[in-house]
Amino acid sequence: MEEERIIVRLAEAGDVIFAKEITDEMAASAIARGSGISKRSSESICEKILAGKAVIALTDHNTWVGFQYIEVWENGKFISNSGLIVSPQYRHAGVATAIKQSIFNLSRSKYPNACIFSITSGLAIMKMNTQLGFEPVTYSEITHDEQFWAGCKSCVNYDVLNGKNKCNCLCTAMLFDPAKIKETAANADRPTEPPLIMQFMN
Repeated sequence: MEEERIIVRLAEAGDVIFAKEITDEMAASAIARGSGISKRSSESICEKILAGKAVIALTDHNTWVGFQYIEVWENGKFISNSGLIVSPQYRHAGVATAIKQSIFNLSRSKYPNACIFSITSGLAIMKMNTQLGFEPVTYSEITHDEQFWAGCKSCVNYDVLNGKNKCNCLCTAMLFDPAKIKETAANADRPTEPPLIMQFMN
């Protein structure tokens, strides 16, 4: 059995070569789960990478493993950690948790005063969010930006959301409010973390 290293780090300009692979896997994963997901384009993934708002996981042989990115809403009042995806062969090995932690740290570093929110129907994501300090909230407590909700139009459950006037849907809204978290100045000003390196057996 060959040992393989997985590196979780801030996505760089050269990582745009993985954009189509990422969006293809996002779409395939949604179909396999039979759940709703907002569609992402390769162009939008490239934009997040080039803006320094994404985390990527790669093997030491430069094979794509996983990805997630940050979206900014209402001039930085809210941000979302979106599009978490892991390649099927690397699932159930802690990669999603590592990416989730890294994108959360990046979010706190870049936008320390922003509320971070997530809407998801996945139990695993809810558990990871809870471990990071997120709490379930009503839709009224997250962004009211119409552009955010427009992204749900490609979801199979959009009629449910629209029929309920965007007050609730099949996804659970979760929020991390920094005002509720007491941190030391040193922790608030923490430097960007070095890449996380994992060992994976295949």
